[in-house]
Amino acid sequence: MRVVIVGAGQVGSSIASDLEDTHEVVVVDRDEERIEEINYSYDVLGIAGDGTAVSTLEQAGVEDAGMVIASTDNDETNIVVCSTVKAISDAFTIARVKNTEYLRTWQRSKKAFGIDFMVCTNLLAAESIVRIIGLPAARDVDPFAGGEVQMAEFEVAENSPVANVTVREADRFDALTFAAVLKNGTVEIPRGETVIQPGDRVVVIGTPKSVQEFARTVAPDESPGTTEEVVVVGGSEVGYQVARLLEERGFHPRLVERDGNRARQLAEDLPETVVMESDATDMEFLEREHIGDADLVVAALESDEKNLLVSLLAARLGVERTVAVIDTTEYVELFEAVGVDVGVSPREVVAEEITRFTREGDAENVALIESDKAEVLEIEVDDASVLAGREIRESVRDLPEGVVIGAITRNHEFITPRGDTVIEAGDHVVVFVDTSVVGDVTPQL
Repeated sequence: MRVVIVGAGQVGSSIASDLEDTHEVVVVDRDEERIEEINYSYDVLGIAGDGTAVSTLEQAGVEDAGMVIASTDNDETNIVVCSTVKAISDAFTIARVKNTEYLRTWQRSKKAFGIDFMVCTNLLAAESIVRIIGLPAARDVDPFAGGEVQMAEFEVAENSPVANVTVREADRFDALTFAAVLKNGTVEIPRGETVIQPGDRVVVIGTPKSVQEFARTVAPDESPGTTEEVVVVGGSEVGYQVARLLEERGFHPRLVERDGNRARQLAEDLPETVVMESDATDMEFLEREHIGDADLVVAALESDEKNLLVSLLAARLGVERTVAVIDTTEYVELFEAVGVDVGVSPREVVAEEITRFTREGDAENVALIESDKAEVLEIEVDDASVLAGREIRESVRDLPEGVVIGAITRNHEFITPRGDTVIEAGDHVVVFVDTSVVGDVTPQL
C-alpha cells in the first residue's frame, strides 16, 4: 500500500528504511536537503513541502494512501497533519507525540484529533527501560501471548558462567528456547554445539520465570527483583515515567532532580519515590548519598552528553548497571562502547513501535531485534498454516533457514517446543525469523 510519512528526521527516515521493501513510501519534509538525502538513500519518493498543507498532502497522494504517519519533532504539527489527512482521505493515521497529556486525551476518545493510532515517545522509552530492570544483563525484553511468553536479549560478559560454553551446556531450562546468538552484528541460529562467546548477545524465548532464571545464570552477581535499588537521574518526562512505572511494579526508586520547583512537583506526584534536589554530576553528592551502592542508575537528563557523564560517574562509583537515555540514535553504539551498559534511544523506540504496528498484519504481535536484524512474531495458527497438525521437525523442513519456533501457548497453557511437538490449529506460536526470510516465511505461517 501507499504509506505517506511526514517528517524526514531520524524517526521518519528509520520508518522509511523499514517499509521501503514492502510498501510504496512517500516522505514529506520542509527541509529540501533532507528530502534530497532521503531520495538518494532509499527507494522512496521524497517531496519537499509543508505536511500540514492540503496541497502538499495531495501531491503526496494521500487520497490513495492506506496509511499516513506524522513523525515530525513537533507534537502539534503531527496532530494537525492527521486532522488534515482525515478531512481529505480515508487513510489510517498514526501520530508520534512526546507529551503524554496528548496521549491521555486521545485515549479517552479515540476519535480525538482525527488520529487512529498514537505513540508517545517518552512513555515508550520509559516502558522499554523498565522492562529490562529486574533482568540482569538484559538489553531488551518484549512480552507475548498476553504476558505468558517473554522474549529477552542478553549480553554475555567475559566472566559470565555461560561464556565459552555450548548452547547444549547452557540450555538447562525446561521452558526456554535459545532462538539466536548475535555475533559481531550477525544473526546465527544456534545449534547444540554453538559456543557462546564473551560479547555475544543471546536471544531467548520462554516463560517469564524461565527467562528470569536464565538472567540469573547469565549474571549471577547482579541483584534482580523489586528489592533492586534504582536511582533515576533527571526529572524529565522520561525520568518521571520510569519512576512512576517502577512504583507500579513495587519498586521504591530514588530520583535526582536539579530544579527545585520540578523536584517538589515530582515529590508530590511520586509518593513511593525519594526525590532529591541536587546536581547529579556533583561527585560529593553522589558519594554522600551512596549512589554507588545502587544496583542500577537510569540517566534521563535532557542532554546526551550529561547522561553519558552521569553513567560513567555511576559506574566509577560501583553501580552494577547503567542505562542512559540517548536522544541522538547514532550515539547509542558509541556510548555503549565507552562504558554505558544499555543505551535507549526514544527516537529508535518509537520508530520500532510504528514499524511494528505497520508490519503486524496477520501477526498478533511483533518485536524487532537490533532494529532490523530479525523479528519475533506471534502467530495464531490456522488450518492453512504449514505448522498445523504436524510435528515441528517435519514442518520446519518446509521453511527456510533462519526460523526458530520459540514458544507455543494452547488455551493459555505454555508448551515448550520440541522436535516431536505437534502444533494444532488455534495455537499461538512465537517464532524467531531472520529479517532476510521474513517475506517468505510469514505467508506460510
